[in-house]
Parts: sequence; structure tokens; C-alpha cells
Amino acid sequence: MIIDIHGHYTTAPTALEAWRNQQIAAIKSPAETPRASDLHISDDELRESIEANQLRLMRERGLDLTLFSPRASFMAHHIGDFEVSSTWAAICNELCYRVSALFPDNFIPAAMLPQSPGVDVSTCIPELVKCVEQYGNVAINLNPDPSGGHWTSPPLSDRYWYPIYEKMVEYDIPAMIHVSTSCNACFHTTGAHYLNADTTAFMQCLTSDLFRDFPTLRFVIPHGGGAVPYHWGRFRGLAQELKKPLLKDHLLNNVFFDTCVYHQPGIDLLTRVIPVDNILFASEMIGAVRGIDPETGHYFDDTKRYVEAAQIEPEARYKIYEGNARRVYPRLDAALKAKGR
Repeated sequence: MIIDIHGHYTTAPTALEAWRNQQIAAIKSPAETPRASDLHISDDELRESIEANQLRLMRERGLDLTLFSPRASFMAHHIGDFEVSSTWAAICNELCYRVSALFPDNFIPAAMLPQSPGVDVSTCIPELVKCVEQYGNVAINLNPDPSGGHWTSPPLSDRYWYPIYEKMVEYDIPAMIHVSTSCNACFHTTGAHYLNADTTAFMQCLTSDLFRDFPTLRFVIPHGGGAVPYHWGRFRGLAQELKKPLLKDHLLNNVFFDTCVYHQPGIDLLTRVIPVDNILFASEMIGAVRGIDPETGHYFDDTKRYVEAAQIEPEARYKIYEGNARRVYPRLDAALKAKGR
């Protein structure tokens, strides 16, 4: 089985964005705030949005299952207040759940949280609980920078985040550390902010002793870990200077990386530098990079081609495609076993 652990609902029906635009416009005129019940998207519309897009490409590329979460750039936690984020998160999470119910063999949901800058993260717990207990979500996406590129929140090692970590440990679910849209003109959302955040999250973990407090907490750092694999020697050296344990002991029981790296040399580097037990297959399609690479004639985000071409053993390929996902996402493994998969 090939499990893609990084999928977003980037092809949702246009009614969703129209509703969101109304919600944003109403921030200055609360009386005009749309109700969640004003949004009407039929099952047929959901099917059409998936069958013609993600599901078509999954079949063409030979992928079996995608962990499906709301569109990352649409989370936009910096917009409005907690009430705005709470309503928006609930709508987006419900749509991903509905997709998973319509295509149970192909999609399983992961949740966004109703984060809001400066707000106690314990306010996110009810949505997290609902998504796990009612929707069967197997993971969450955690935004380390809900300010949208200004980094006003404490680092991930701060006790500010502990209420979420405690719930993650209770449910035995991992978090993908994934920022949203950048409203800082210095940082392009997908070309800079995402990759900067991946690197930043890793460094925040490296400089802390977070996993002493939460030895079973698991983070997935997407987009191949940002700069981490390329600068692995730098991070090893910094850990040594900070008197931290070796990275394999300090972080690699808790931190994992995906394969959303869009060229062969990048995947080759990832698989040479990062232990195979810490790499999970992902493509983030249909996402930030949607075009065809003129050098190969194939889509940049067809990451299965790179994993197939990597100089690794079949057992390593199995771990990347399936085995590691089942281990890092125990609720995913349980859901698959319940279906005899």
C-alpha cells in the first residue's frame, strides 16, 4: 500500500471560498456575518471536486490512500478572532470528513485547529476532540505561527502549547507542523514561509528538551524538513555545542519528515541523510507546485517517481510508503486493520 500522509483539500467547490470571503468581509460589519448553515455543498459537488482531481491523480500515480486535511493556505489563522477561526475550522474539517465518508478507501481525515494569535490554545481542544472522536481523524495540523509570518507566538517548546500536546498524547496522534498563508510581504507563502517554518520548527525542538516532557509526542515536519537535511551537519554541530544528545537520540524518536521534495536530487539527499525510519511518503498534491517539470516531462509533485528511482533497498521503500505511516499514525493503522487492510 502507498499512503500519502500530506494531502489538502485544495480543490474544494468554489462555494467554500465565496463563503469565506463573506466571512472576512463581515469582520468589520458583524451583522453581515454568514452562518455556517448558509454554505451549501452537495455530495455530488464534493465527488466531482475529488474524482476529477486528487482521486484521478492518485489512480494515475498508483497511490492508495491520502491523509486529507483542509487547505493549508486557507487556514489563515491571522484573520479575525477566535470565533472566526473556530467557525472556519469547523466548516473545513467537516468537508474533509465528508470526503473521507464518500471515498472511505482513498481518504482519511486530518484536522486543522481553530488557532488565533494570542489566544490560549486550550480553546482548540473541543474541535480536536470532535474531529478525533466523531470524524475519525488520525492527525492534526499545528500552525506554529498563527500570526501569518510575523512569529508572535512562543516557540513550540513553550508551555503555551502543552494543552494541545497533552491531548495529542492522550489520543496518540501526531501533528504535522504546517504554517498557513504569509501576510508578511518579505516571505512568499509556499516558497519561503513554508520552508522557513519547517526549518524553524526543527530548530525549536533541537534547542529544547520538549520530548523529555512528552516522550511519545510526534511531529511530522513537511516539505522534506525545509533546510534540515541539506544542513544536517550544521544541526548536528549545533546540538553538540548546546550539549544536547546526538540527534538520533534527541529528536529522531519524535520528529519525522515527508517526501514533498520535488526533484530527484532532493529525494536522494533526503534518503541518504535522514534515517529511513523517519521518512514518510507524501506528495501534497494538488498543492503548491502543480506544473510539469520541463527537464523530466512529469509533474513536479509526482514524488512516487523519485522514491522509486532512489537508490534504496525494497524494505526501505516499504517503510517510506506504508510501514512508517502505520507506526507514526497509530489511529490510521487501526482504521486500516479494521477494514482488513
